[in-house]
Amino acid sequence: MTLDFELIDSDKKNRRAVLLFHGMTGSPYELKKYGQYLHSLGYDVFANCLPGHGDKVEEIYTVKYTDWLEFAFNRFKDLKSTYDEVYVSGLCLGAVLAIAVAEKYKSEVDGVIALSTTLYLDGWRLPWYKIFMPVGLATLVRFYYTYPECDPHGIKNLRTRNIVKKLLQKGDVGMNDFPMTCIYELLKLSRFVRNKKRLSQVESPILFIHSKEDDLTSPKSSKDVYNAISSLDKELIILEDSYHMVLYDNEKEFVFNKVGEFLNTHSKIKECALC
Repeated sequence: MTLDFELIDSDKKNRRAVLLFHGMTGSPYELKKYGQYLHSLGYDVFANCLPGHGDKVEEIYTVKYTDWLEFAFNRFKDLKSTYDEVYVSGLCLGAVLAIAVAEKYKSEVDGVIALSTTLYLDGWRLPWYKIFMPVGLATLVRFYYTYPECDPHGIKNLRTRNIVKKLLQKGDVGMNDFPMTCIYELLKLSRFVRNKKRLSQVESPILFIHSKEDDLTSPKSSKDVYNAISSLDKELIILEDSYHMVLYDNEKEFVFNKVGEFLNTHSKIKECALC
């Protein structure tokens, strides 16, 4: 079974596409409603499991951050060879990859939508002993320990949170814990991407959306990128009533609308999604 999805109109050829990247230990399933919304706006949408994610759970223990980068770059190049406009968007780890694509391909990227960008694990949910995490990550301990997923699961809305908890228990939306090896690679990716020289290469229009109360990563991640990039057209929106999973929380309609406004503003191709 694959969790990948592509939303393509069979009766007409769209000239615009959005490439989506999911979060750490997640899957494209968490982006499905988001993708459907983007498709309704007249974009073909592509979302694939990142390396180390999907059916073969054991692979997440050996995946490297360079595997994620290579995958993201190749997917972007594939779409750019087919579409006139390609936008990249991601959640959590996926947002970091979207920014990495913009660093490498500069103005070839028509726009970036970075949701809950995760450069630092400094959210309020993380336990007090997180200060010892670097010690564990730097040793072989990281191959034997997993950090369990727990309340609030990145969601402030209690009803939605309970639904997600049930899906996690069934394994429908991703893994139920965070292997330390995966966290280690995320932080290595973060160091790579947040290099100021690399960030200065970002020229594309970019929209950041981050929650003030993000339980996994504080708005510092988005703010640091926002302040370092060269993009003249950039916007940072701080949500007041959500946690990490902004696509499913209390302000999801607002988030979707802001993304729609961003795409409508920057797309030079005005197509009718209903035509």
